[in-house]
Amino acid sequence: MPEAGLADLAARLADGTVTSAELTAGTFADLDATEPKLNAFRRLRREDALAEAAEADRRLARGERAPLLGVPVAIKDDVDITGLPTAFGCPGDFPVATSDSAVVHNLRSAGAVIIGKTNTPELGQWPFTEGPAFGATRNPWQLDHTPGGSSGGSAAAVAAGVVPAALGSDGAGSIRIPSAWTNLVGIKPQTGRVPVAPARELFHGLTVIGPLARTVGDAALLLDVASGTDGVFTAAAGRDPGRLRIGLSTVLPFTATRTSLDPVVEKATRRIADVLAGLGHEVVDIRPNFSLVGVNFLPRSLAGVRDWCLRVPDRSLLDPRTLANMRHGKHLAPALRLVRAAEPLLHRQFRSIFRKVDVVLAPTTATPPPRIGHFDGLTNWETDQAITAACPYAWPWNVLGWPGVNVPAGLTEDGLPLGAQLLGPAESEARLISLAAHLESAERWQDRRPPR
Repeated sequence: MPEAGLADLAARLADGTVTSAELTAGTFADLDATEPKLNAFRRLRREDALAEAAEADRRLARGERAPLLGVPVAIKDDVDITGLPTAFGCPGDFPVATSDSAVVHNLRSAGAVIIGKTNTPELGQWPFTEGPAFGATRNPWQLDHTPGGSSGGSAAAVAAGVVPAALGSDGAGSIRIPSAWTNLVGIKPQTGRVPVAPARELFHGLTVIGPLARTVGDAALLLDVASGTDGVFTAAAGRDPGRLRIGLSTVLPFTATRTSLDPVVEKATRRIADVLAGLGHEVVDIRPNFSLVGVNFLPRSLAGVRDWCLRVPDRSLLDPRTLANMRHGKHLAPALRLVRAAEPLLHRQFRSIFRKVDVVLAPTTATPPPRIGHFDGLTNWETDQAITAACPYAWPWNVLGWPGVNVPAGLTEDGLPLGAQLLGPAESEARLISLAAHLESAERWQDRRPPR
């Protein structure tokens, strides 16, 4: 049922309109049809998922209920699932996990059927999902373009209708960027909202786990399940946000590279601002100061790459750019204590924005999705220049650890999706979700589907 959403499928399962066995078998049939073109998955759980679906049907027949009982979902290949390796986009023979990560435990407790692990570039470093371990994951909207990254496999699977929703992770925009480029809602929750155990934190606090879905309600439901918040965000998706003061910002964070905002993306973002104004919100222009944020980002990001590289069985197989980042991470690791100590200063700096506005609206990316292979053959420095030119807008909120939501912002003239992001201070997921749902009621982006 590729047209059905997460909440809709859960309701159909609960009322007996469909069985989990039927849904799961249909999911694998869709996957078999699309995977040769999309290449969205790294690992499949075909036998285990079908057995779990049969058990879900028995539980449903006994009258048991759970938020996602029997619903198929997918998870990015950077979290542990018992019996599968966690390669995080890397080549080589990784050991299988002997226990589930905390977020997988939460999904299982909610009854979800996990069909497999989705593709991601090496260690989630880039906003494109390509690599020597698995090839290129392609965008369902146009197969010669990337779906983005690093949660590109999850985005492609959801956009193509293989699964109604999936989990990704976001350390510099890795949920929001592929959501923007595949016409999805992607929620980056605030740091600590979704458990990351057995890790204490991911990439020194930059990275969080969150949902990608076609609607705000489905993304909110998956976030509730992943975080164990018992319907808080689902309720927010059904609640009027009230009249909000929204700060529109197209200011580029400092990148040390030549970066500009594509006029097509700027026009799409300003159109979303006009829609929000038409819904009764006040929209004002703002110019945040991002000057100190970049200094905080690089040591945490590159030290995180080094941490992960030390887990790779055969590092000689890694992309030379990954190895270069590993070396940089070693050199920058001594700065970690200093940059983490500076976080309260950054929080005070950016909280001042939210004394003037309730929400920030900004582009999610600076460009439409690039073509597959756009980043091939580049040096590490050339790759950094190219990715910051395409995606300079998302990473400051990872440094802050605050929430953000990508909302679809329409299509280019040749049919490629674009996105804008709603950004808030600490503890503002519910407000952002309510506002995104209000916008969705006018935009109806879930009615747009990629060509078949």
